[in-house]
Amino acid sequence: QVQLVESGGGLVQAGGSLRLSCAASGRTFSSYAMGWFRQAPGKEREFVAAKRWSDGSTYYADSVKGRFTISRDNAKNTVYLQMSSLKPEDTAVYYCAAKTVGYSGFYSPVGYDYWGQGTQVTVSS
Repeated sequence: QVQLVESGGGLVQAGGSLRLSCAASGRTFSSYAMGWFRQAPGKEREFVAAKRWSDGSTYYADSVKGRFTISRDNAKNTVYLQMSSLKPEDTAVYYCAAKTVGYSGFYSPVGYDYWGQGTQVTVSS
């Protein structure tokens, strides 16, 4: 099993930056990829970014491409989401997720097996 704990959320004004962290424990060696999703009130959970462990390949939603960067620190078993040029529409609960299989895709929540509890990001106008 993989345990995930997100941190770094908070309140920031539009145009600002924030870095989210996701600390992984347990059978982290079984993870195929790590991803970030977000869910705003009344909305479906949507894909934000993902990173494949084996080769470091990255994947981004069009809505965040060029503004968000996913990175990792293997020594710390931690994945990060650096968010820049934040917009009010980025406001959501952000979730870290682990993908333990090499199929089902990177963009859908069903492709991920383990989830963190989420961290709130609020961007004010």
